[in-house]
Amino acid sequence: MTVTTMDTAPPVVAPAPVAAHYSMMDLLRSEWTKLRTVRSTMWTLGLIIILGVGLSAIATAETTAHWATMDPGSKIGFDPTQTSLIGVAFGQLVIGILGVLAISAEYGTGTIRATLSAAPARWKVLAAKAGVFGAVALVVSEVVAFVAYFLGQALLKAPTPHTSLGSPQALRAVVGAGLYLTVLGLFALGIATMIRHTAGGISAFVGVLLIFPLINGALPQPLQQTIREYLPAHIGDQITAYHQFPSPHAFTPWVGFAILCGYALAALVIGGVLLTRRDA
Repeated sequence: MTVTTMDTAPPVVAPAPVAAHYSMMDLLRSEWTKLRTVRSTMWTLGLIIILGVGLSAIATAETTAHWATMDPGSKIGFDPTQTSLIGVAFGQLVIGILGVLAISAEYGTGTIRATLSAAPARWKVLAAKAGVFGAVALVVSEVVAFVAYFLGQALLKAPTPHTSLGSPQALRAVVGAGLYLTVLGLFALGIATMIRHTAGGISAFVGVLLIFPLINGALPQPLQQTIREYLPAHIGDQITAYHQFPSPHAFTPWVGFAILCGYALAALVIGGVLLTRRDA
C-alpha cells in the first residue's frame, strides 16, 4: 500500500501594522492636501467671498441711493463701517459649515480610520486640522473683510457718511471681522469633532448662532440682556461696529473676542478628549 502525503504550507501571518511616526509638519502637509483637494472647500470659500463682498456692496449702494429719504433716526444711528461689513453676518454661517466639513467629511467617508491608524497621536491630528483650517480661514476672511470695506466705502458717496482706515476704530472693526469669522470656524470645527456627523454638527452650530438668540429673546429682560452679551452673534456685531462702545449692554470688542476664543478653545479641547477616548 502506498501512502501519499501532502505537505501543508504553514499559515501566513500578516505582520502587525506599525504606526508611522509623523512629525507635525507632515501632518500639516497632509491636512493641507486634504482640505484643498476637497470640492466642498472651494465651493464654501467661493460662497464666503460672494456673500461677504456682494451683500456688503448691495447694502452700501442701497444706503447711498436712499439716503435723502431716510428718516433722521436712521441717519443718526447709521454705522458706515458696519454696513460695509454686513456680509460678515452671512459669511459666518458658511465659515461654520466649512469648519464642520473639515473633520465630519472624514467620518462620513470612513477615511478618518486611515488617518488615525497612520497617525495614532490624535491630539496632533486635531491640532494639525485646526492649524491648517485656521490659517486658510484667516487669510480668506481678512481678504473678504478688507475688500468688502473698501468697496463699501467707495459706494457710500457724499452726502452719505463714510470712513477710512485712518478713522478711529475702523481698522479694528475690519481686522476684527476677519478674526471673528476665523474663530467662529474653529468653534464649528470643535463642535464637529464632538458630534462626528455633518448634519448634526451644522445643526448644532446653527443652533448656537441663530436659535439661542431667539430663545433668549423670550426670557425676562434683565436675564435676556445678561445672556445676550455672551452670544457669539452679538459679540460679532460689537466687533464689526465702528464705535468702541456701541451698546451699553455689551463687552468691548476685544473682550468679546477673547470670550469667543474661549468658546472655540473649549470646543476643541472637549472634541480632542472625545477623539482620544472613542473609536474611530
